[in-house]
Amino acid sequence: MKLAAAPISWGVCEVPDWGVQLPPDRVLREMAGLGFTATEAGPPGFLPADASIARRQLDERGLRLVGGFVTAVLHDPARRAAELAAVERQATWLAAGGAASTSTAAATGDAGYSAAAEIDDGAWGALFVGLDRVGDIAARAGLTLAVHPHFGTVIGRRHHIERFLAGCAHGLCLDTGHLALGGADPVAVAKDAGGRVKHVHLKDTDASLAARTRAGTLDYADAVRQGVYRPLGEGAARIADVLACLGASGYEGWYVLEQDVMLERAPAEGAPAHVARSLAFLRGHA
Repeated sequence: MKLAAAPISWGVCEVPDWGVQLPPDRVLREMAGLGFTATEAGPPGFLPADASIARRQLDERGLRLVGGFVTAVLHDPARRAAELAAVERQATWLAAGGAASTSTAAATGDAGYSAAAEIDDGAWGALFVGLDRVGDIAARAGLTLAVHPHFGTVIGRRHHIERFLAGCAHGLCLDTGHLALGGADPVAVAKDAGGRVKHVHLKDTDASLAARTRAGTLDYADAVRQGVYRPLGEGAARIADVLACLGASGYEGWYVLEQDVMLERAPAEGAPAHVARSLAFLRGHA
């Protein structure tokens, strides 16, 4: 299993006012201390803007860059040029940093991930055109595009994922936690997507908190604070079955251990316990 870490497991996130943001040196040091040899990039600004400096910092910790999470508003043609320019800047940085893929989420245009998102048929057509443009950008940079269903984006619920899979041929970032939170079965999505699974984010999901979040009675950020994302094997996302399905399908890409958390204060030094618990689970299922 090609296993990578993610800064969001340490609470580092692109959303404004998303709790305490730990410094890169600490996060990278604790990743390496857990035995990771690879990581995703985290939000823009977490690692240095000069990709060569970022790459050197990772090398010093025995880490390599495997990819990064990118958001863009792609369903609104009036915003497309500016959004694609931002995607190209991030893709260029990722490639220079040594990454192999970009996980791109179709943002609503609102800050955070709490707003419900439904778009009409015309906007879906525009979204698919926008994804084609992102695919072109990724290809020019030498990156693989993996479209990332994410709660609070325009591809966040089960019917959105079904429409994406039916409407275009781009690769998928299989995020077990966000799929389960949006009401999809991660195992069924993995089977339906087949060889289109190009990247995997692993996290588990608390079924009760997820149901309240889907129903709109619990705000997304509050759900994260309360622990809607769980260590692997401690939730309802069927992680063991997902791993078995991907293994049987011949998936050979990266598995990113990515449990979204929000920190109210900087914890004492030492790697997060939830990451260690997930690693212990994977050792029993790798």
